[in-house]
Amino acid sequence: MNREPTTAEKISKLPWSIAGNAANTIFLQFTFFGSVFVLFLSKLNLDKTQIGFLLSLLPFSGLIALFITPFIARFGYKRIYLIFFGGRNFFAAFLLLTPWIMARFGAQATLTFIAWVVAVFAVCRAVGVTAAFPWAQEYVPNSVRGKYSATNNLFATITGFASVTVAGLVIDYAVGLSGFMILIGLGVLFGLISVWLFAYVPGGAPVKDYQAKGAATRTLFQTTRDRDFLFYLVGFGLVTLGITPLTSFLPLFMEEQVGISAGNVVLLQTGSLLGGLLSTYLWGWTADRYGSRPISLSSILLRVLLPLCWMLMPRHSPISLYIALGIALVQGIADMGWAIGSARLLYVSIVPPEKRTEYLAVYYAWTGIIGGISQLVAGQIVAYSAGVSGQFLLFSLDPYTGLFILGLILPMMGSLLLRVVRSDTAMTVEQFAGMFLRGNPFSVVTSLVSYHFAKDERAVVGVAERLGESRSPLTVDELLELLADPRFNVRFEAIISIARTRRDPRLTEALVQILGGTELALSTVAAWALGRVGDEAAIPALHEGLNSPYHSIQAHSARALGALGDRSVIPLLLERLENEPDKGLQMAYASALGKLQAREAAGPLLKLLRGFENEGARLELALSLARLVGNEGRFIELVRQSRAEVGVTTLQIITALKKRIRHEFPDKPDLVKLATQCGDTLSRNELESGAELVKALIALLPLERFEETAALILKDCARNLAAFKGSRLEYLLLALYILETGWQASESRLRLRSAQESIKSIIHR
Repeated sequence: MNREPTTAEKISKLPWSIAGNAANTIFLQFTFFGSVFVLFLSKLNLDKTQIGFLLSLLPFSGLIALFITPFIARFGYKRIYLIFFGGRNFFAAFLLLTPWIMARFGAQATLTFIAWVVAVFAVCRAVGVTAAFPWAQEYVPNSVRGKYSATNNLFATITGFASVTVAGLVIDYAVGLSGFMILIGLGVLFGLISVWLFAYVPGGAPVKDYQAKGAATRTLFQTTRDRDFLFYLVGFGLVTLGITPLTSFLPLFMEEQVGISAGNVVLLQTGSLLGGLLSTYLWGWTADRYGSRPISLSSILLRVLLPLCWMLMPRHSPISLYIALGIALVQGIADMGWAIGSARLLYVSIVPPEKRTEYLAVYYAWTGIIGGISQLVAGQIVAYSAGVSGQFLLFSLDPYTGLFILGLILPMMGSLLLRVVRSDTAMTVEQFAGMFLRGNPFSVVTSLVSYHFAKDERAVVGVAERLGESRSPLTVDELLELLADPRFNVRFEAIISIARTRRDPRLTEALVQILGGTELALSTVAAWALGRVGDEAAIPALHEGLNSPYHSIQAHSARALGALGDRSVIPLLLERLENEPDKGLQMAYASALGKLQAREAAGPLLKLLRGFENEGARLELALSLARLVGNEGRFIELVRQSRAEVGVTTLQIITALKKRIRHEFPDKPDLVKLATQCGDTLSRNELESGAELVKALIALLPLERFEETAALILKDCARNLAAFKGSRLEYLLLALYILETGWQASESRLRLRSAQESIKSIIHR
């Protein structure tokens, strides 16, 4: 009995399949599936209908999958693949006889000969691919499928890039069909190498107990009762009908309509391959992390932009080649996303592993039907549109316009069906796209790449910092991984970075877990970070933090609750502020009450301010009091200005105050005179004398014009300005702040009250 390989064995052998696919890419580019083959057929003077017919033979052959599945399963997927892909290379070699057939028997015989070669090749390939699908689902673990697809596509793209470059140079410098013959010969050689490499891939053993042919056939058709599978097939088919004809006939469009030489047309594939190369890791990584469906749909949306670009591009211009290369780059990005996303969606979400043979046989047959029809229809559309030319608005019209319209409409229709199929994620394409629009995309990409290469602590800490600064949802998983790093400094920096980035429920939950954990230093900074993040979901955990046995956690929990605007905690903070002997906790409670604009805390805060000796602490308490009255920004501005020149700052405020006094109290010139004297004294930095004058000025001002809390603070400032003889600058700044902002607030209330009274009088009339 054949033992199924373990996951470890499968992963260890994946490089063989990657190498085999890379060699197979060269075979495909040089023979039947690249621009080389289309240009080769065009060189033989075949018309568009004949080219479409020959190209349709390749996908149509997939229909035999419906009838050979039981045989393949019982004989063994791997064995069938190796035999028929080896035979495929043998028959492909017959293309090397084309020049001799052409010279000896003529054009019609050549067409017949090529048709037979393509047909036999297509049958061998169809049998091999029918076996390859279930074999690939077996030997690639789902846990690394996206990463494997990305790596596989990366190496396939690199080899494709090199092979296309070589092909373009060979075709440009070779005469007649000789260049094509060289490429086909090399392609056959690499095809044989590919088969040899796949011989080392595990799995694919015969299924001895596979059901009889009749039962198997019934099971094949029962797969179409699976709604998600059916929707996937139709959606995939519509996308294929829109994309495949364009891909096949684009080389001829570039040569005939845009005016790019045959060699450069082949080189255009380098742009597409480069786009795939640059995006393959990102697509694979995002597919494993965020699911297959958003990747598939995003790539479709990107793909439908291409027909518009091709119709708008300049024709027969010196810049045509460069613009075509740019569009090809985008095409490569979109095609890579579609290849990775659609394949992963099929293998992971749509196809049940226990029925992979039947499902994948139907899938392959269906794609064959759709692919064949698309080639035939495309050839007919181009042939019947041969006389189309002109201009519609900004769009150039030509025989290929019909293909562009199909490439625009059909993929969009397919995406509507793919949106509703079973998926491994609940994320929508809108949410997925939005993740790339938030934060710094360039910083995200570079940080994620650095994350996977950073090993030593200093490097990882630096990466953690950049992950937070990118402020992107794409970094959430990496930040969570960093929180589990065994190095303390890395975990500490991860918490800081989470505080910098955008809020995310998973990050908030992780910080909550740390807050309730046993690492005191990390719990403390986690409490601070929760306040910085601003997620109200953390409020219950922060309430628990207030009851922690550690003062540092209590303090940061209180500050965080203030930052989150949790007014329900005000009574508790007031109670604790009255009874708490620890100065650090007193400061934390006072700061939180200020942030919450708890005006009932004005008295306790003023009392606390009088008793503190530390200048920094006193300024923070003064800020808390300023927050009770209005916007803290102006108070901070006063503090900064006072550090440079106290006199100038105070003079400006007193001068503005004099204008208000003249306006409000024109009958009190003594008050204006006192304000002038106060401003002059403070402008000379005579703080002790100035403090006495400010006290006198406050005593004469009508405090009823100020809100109750503002008036309370102002009176306390007046008392303490005299008591400390101007030595405590925070009282002067706080008094000036209240005189400026408190009065402005009262003016607004007076205007509002006046307006209300005017309205009432009008109503009574």
